[in-house]
Amino acid sequence: MLNLRRPSMTPMSMLGAAGLAAVLLLLANPGASESRYIDLRRIEPIHGDVAAGARKATVCHACHGVGAPVAPTFPRLAGQRPDYLYHRLVSFKTAGPKDPYYSQSPMRSQVTNLTDADMRDLAVYFAAQTPTAGNVVPAPAATAGEGEALYLAGDPARGIPPCQGCHGADARGTSIATAQYAAYPSLRGQYSMYVVARLTNFHKNLPHDTTNDFIMGGVAATLDDESIRAIAAWLSSLTPARSL
Repeated sequence: MLNLRRPSMTPMSMLGAAGLAAVLLLLANPGASESRYIDLRRIEPIHGDVAAGARKATVCHACHGVGAPVAPTFPRLAGQRPDYLYHRLVSFKTAGPKDPYYSQSPMRSQVTNLTDADMRDLAVYFAAQTPTAGNVVPAPAATAGEGEALYLAGDPARGIPPCQGCHGADARGTSIATAQYAAYPSLRGQYSMYVVARLTNFHKNLPHDTTNDFIMGGVAATLDDESIRAIAAWLSSLTPARSL
């Protein structure tokens, strides 16, 4: 559901630790009260036609492949959460032409003629795929080890929250059955180059079109380049698997 108004606050007593952290990060981001955005905390589950999505995905395969992307600069879509995939497509389609993040993306032209049904079908099609290993050069063990520690425990001294609170202990997303978590992506097995690029953009507060973007902007602001590379290295070292 598209919501172009500032969302009402959720009572603190109804939030878990990760939810409370998300709300605090959202409040800490001044752009949250100034931008048009999509509220992903109260979305409905995504449904679509896998077979129809397969027929529509030919052009997608040129970059994202089947099972694994064709290059480390592109995200892995196979086995990803359908809710995340659908709402990413919606963001590409609805973002303003002068948006500093989306206007420079090749995805803008790809989604122009997609209907809502097309985006749902593509989302469930890629979510149904079995992810496969790609050609990834292993990162140094020390770098991956630092990334694992940051992902699982964060670094309270530097204000870095643990990534697993939203993305799951094994980076496949959480099993919490609430809409708030449905659009948090699986990160397991994502290529390092892509993760570095996304976290760097979030560090620059780009994009800022959804409530998830506000949260990630606050998280990435606590990360330096070394921490970003370490987290990305650990995630890319994990054996790909479908999201929860």
